[in-house]
Amino acid sequence: MARPLSRRSLLHAATAAVAVPALSQAPTGRAAAAPATAAADTPAARTVRPFGLEDVSLGQGVFADKRKLMLDHARGYDVNRLLQVFRANAGLSTGGAVAPGGWEGLDGEANGNLRGHYTGHFLTMLAQAYRGSKEQVFADRIGTMVGALTEVRAALRRDPAVLSAAGRFGAAADQVRGSHQYVDLPPAVLGGASAITLSVWVRPTHDANWTRVFDFGDDTSRYLYLAARNQAGVPRFAVTASGAGGEQGMNGTAALPLNQWSHLAVTIAGGTGTLYVNGTAVARNTAMSLTPAALGTLKNNWLGRSNYSADPVFAGAFEEFNVFARALTAAEITELQSHRAADASTGRGDLASYAFDETAGGTFADASGRGLTATLRRTWGGPSHPGFLAAYPETQFIDLESRTASDYTKVWAPYYTAHKILKGLLDAYTATDDDRALDLASAMCDWMYARLAKLPKETLQRMWGIFSSGEFGGIVEAVCDLHALTGKAEHLALARLFDLDRLIDACAANTDILDGLHANQHIPIFTGYVRLYDETGEERYLTSAKNFWDMVVPHRMYGIGGTSTQEFWKARDVIAGTIGAATAETCCAYNMLKLSRTLFFHEQDPKYMDYYERALFNQVLGSKQDKPDAEKPLVTYFIGLTPGHVRDYTPKQGTTCCEGTGMESATKYQDSVYFAQADGSALYVNLYSASTLTWAERGVTVTQTTRFPEEEGSTLTFGGGRASFTLRLRVPSWATAGFRVTVNGRAVSGTPEPGTYFDVSRSWRAGDTVRIAMPFRTRVEKALDDASLQTLFHGPVNLVARDAATEYLKAGLYRDAGLSGDLASSLTPVPGRPLHFTLAGAEWAPFAEGTEDPTHAYFRRAEPKVVFGGRDSGVANPAKPGGTTLLDEIWAGAPFPDKGALVGRVRSTVDAWVSGGLLSRADGDKVVATARAASYKS
Repeated sequence: MARPLSRRSLLHAATAAVAVPALSQAPTGRAAAAPATAAADTPAARTVRPFGLEDVSLGQGVFADKRKLMLDHARGYDVNRLLQVFRANAGLSTGGAVAPGGWEGLDGEANGNLRGHYTGHFLTMLAQAYRGSKEQVFADRIGTMVGALTEVRAALRRDPAVLSAAGRFGAAADQVRGSHQYVDLPPAVLGGASAITLSVWVRPTHDANWTRVFDFGDDTSRYLYLAARNQAGVPRFAVTASGAGGEQGMNGTAALPLNQWSHLAVTIAGGTGTLYVNGTAVARNTAMSLTPAALGTLKNNWLGRSNYSADPVFAGAFEEFNVFARALTAAEITELQSHRAADASTGRGDLASYAFDETAGGTFADASGRGLTATLRRTWGGPSHPGFLAAYPETQFIDLESRTASDYTKVWAPYYTAHKILKGLLDAYTATDDDRALDLASAMCDWMYARLAKLPKETLQRMWGIFSSGEFGGIVEAVCDLHALTGKAEHLALARLFDLDRLIDACAANTDILDGLHANQHIPIFTGYVRLYDETGEERYLTSAKNFWDMVVPHRMYGIGGTSTQEFWKARDVIAGTIGAATAETCCAYNMLKLSRTLFFHEQDPKYMDYYERALFNQVLGSKQDKPDAEKPLVTYFIGLTPGHVRDYTPKQGTTCCEGTGMESATKYQDSVYFAQADGSALYVNLYSASTLTWAERGVTVTQTTRFPEEEGSTLTFGGGRASFTLRLRVPSWATAGFRVTVNGRAVSGTPEPGTYFDVSRSWRAGDTVRIAMPFRTRVEKALDDASLQTLFHGPVNLVARDAATEYLKAGLYRDAGLSGDLASSLTPVPGRPLHFTLAGAEWAPFAEGTEDPTHAYFRRAEPKVVFGGRDSGVANPAKPGGTTLLDEIWAGAPFPDKGALVGRVRSTVDAWVSGGLLSRADGDKVVATARAASYKS
């Protein structure tokens, strides 16, 4: 059956059929539910707007190749594995699915406290894949996930219900790992007996130590327990009235097998305790003086839960728990191996007897005749509050509110994880019109608002300032996006509750306080603040974001566009001093791209798109390995910039934040190729990438044909109807060798300047062809704190040396430099391999190639002698204290129109250095003479 039309679909249909008056306004002044098209969703404050992923298709090239690898992964990965942690948390059947592991599993880093985040990333990837490809498989997978999450939320709002499983004799009660569920028995269950037998069938599914089969006690001083595994991995029974030091215990001899039924029994009578495993007495204690009678009535009587709060909850199934007011004989214990208690000579336990054959509900009947009904409960209480949705309980959110210091083993960024889930749901709604996704997203924010709005401002400021635990990612941006859809005043108010005033105020005042901050905790905050500017008009949000961007670029940016070292920022302008094996966290590049494009919507400063090109064509492309994999997305976490570094595409334990953003990046490469002026009067071409734009509002298509960056230019061909607008072509800041534009074969007048946009205004019609030529130059960029440490570029392409050496390679580039200043003459192209060169005995290749070769992103510049046009002056190349050499200052004046201009530059520079005492006059004269005698390429 087809799903009913969504609210958005109905709105689309209504606006297409008739002209309607303005929608009634929500309290915030926004339409209550506007169609989520690119045009309709553009905030009024923005002067340009993006196109949807469905409006831009990728042509053949490196982006399409990398995307195909990720789309294959998206098609093949079992989404039920992602849903496993959500279903387990809600106490639902996981259908045997195995959680992804790593950060998305209970055994991952910090006890899996970030689980759920990766599922949000995956939803976003599927949504982007569907919008970009319209393949139904992606929509189907989104539907499966949204449907499951809807069921999860509903289950969290209810008391837990039994999961019935096949048992040893009949049905059994299954306790899924991660459900935090246990069975609560009435206080009278032990009956104050002076002799006792406790008998139970268990099927453990996890090997965690100290999980309790049962634990009867008041606290950690008086108790009686049976653990499936002690610290040695074997069963242990113990009883005490004076804490752990006073335990009278018995230990088994072998571990219980996982996923198999085992029978456990404990008898106590006459000062002797016996532990049985599968009918065999494996331990006996003849000095066991304590009995239930000695302990008295106990408050906590649990199956599957420990009185020690740090102990894990039992994962597995229970069947046939019986408590007898006497010690069964060995023969009777043996009989229970093949019979239910009801069918054995023992009969059912006279103190308590639970068959666990219920198939519904949350209680278990007692067949002993004492009416001691047991109840299924969650360790964290519950049900959860309305709207809550996560793969773990609300406990992390609760803990954060009183926390004063970071400890990610207890609280790991719960609002960060909430953001990933929220964003995934919003993207699912945008892509498929599934109102269930919007309902889940809206209710999540209602829940967050209800939780946060009651907290004092001082508490919120403390929370958001805590490293890691208080990290909230891009939640402000996502909540603002939701507010644009719902118009609910509470949603805008929620977004403002994440104001981190210390950070906003410092950056708004252009005070750099980034030293020592966790990079990726803060970058996405500012994208959210720009969205808050969109929604509120408050200038401090936009100003702080613009100033923040300038504190990162270029002051904390590596050549590939990445930032951070070991996830943190160091002092401003320290680049060489921060290079290590854990530089350039991939998430940082992802979030800097988002911030750059969002700022560009307000201020069309070409620097934002220059950065976007740098980071996209280098770090982001290079972070994705060039091979298929069904299990993993193959994306880096860190990109080490140390000499000989080999990229790790399966980082840490897996399902990390960077693999999540990497999945997103690889399915939205086309999102910033083109932008439109908000009034439709101009089209921005920001990136040169094979693609086709369908600009429905203007009735035109633009097809960009290019092999860029292998090709040093691009061709735009117009289709559709006639339309008048300005075509704004980005002139990259590196395009110093010229930028030539023709329309239908005729040169366009004007002088394009690097680092600007070049405008071509006309009435466009089908068949019009724009050709852009931008010859590449080879250049270096110097580390801000060490001029001799450099990285090599050919046009936009960062070139890395492939060499296993672990010391910086040394290379010189001035020896054959031409009048243009282009250093390409020092490189030797590798035949048949575009953008591959040899230099200094090594092969240099684009950083974007996702290989496992050892690479050198930086090298040590070595120009020991002053050489011009291959002619050696015999003079050592002197350097200033900061590392700038004589040749650096000479060639900084390039390009030179002719040889005379170069010689003039040599003479003036030599004179300055001689005057400064950095060069002798005799050596200076040799340098000038050599420059005059040399021959140069143009």
